[in-house]
Amino acid sequence: ARVDVAPVLAGLVRVVEKVHAGRGLAIVVQPVDAACCFAGEAEDLHEIVGNMLDNACKWARREVRVAARTEVAREGARLVIRIDDDGPGIAAQDRAAVLDRGTRLDESTPGTGLGLSIAAELVALYGGTLELQGEPPAGLRVLITLPAASPATEG
Repeated sequence: ARVDVAPVLAGLVRVVEKVHAGRGLAIVVQPVDAACCFAGEAEDLHEIVGNMLDNACKWARREVRVAARTEVAREGARLVIRIDDDGPGIAAQDRAAVLDRGTRLDESTPGTGLGLSIAAELVALYGGTLELQGEPPAGLRVLITLPAASPATEG
């Protein structure tokens, strides 16, 4: 399977802008190269990125930034999606725990504690990685690495 990343990101941003409209957040998506494609199912990409983007919007103070690119390495092409928010961040010692199913660090915010674990499980099924980076209070960076696909060729 091959999924163009740019339209998926655009659609998910439209959804989270509506869901979080009352917060006045700026959601900035860096231009995505048309050759940036995911080697997997569209529904899985929506689930992974949608959960991470919604989480970023829940915690951001003013801004969420999204970027996607393809990297070519010795082991093959990889899709790298980066989501940054300017929220409180997650302390290094708590990062592994928040990826566990049902774990929530802050019970005052709506949610089930399933989004991060579902995304992490899907990423792992594709042989990818999901990393949480950054030191509080500077926000959180989520780096998602997945298999990349070659873009479709017309002809």
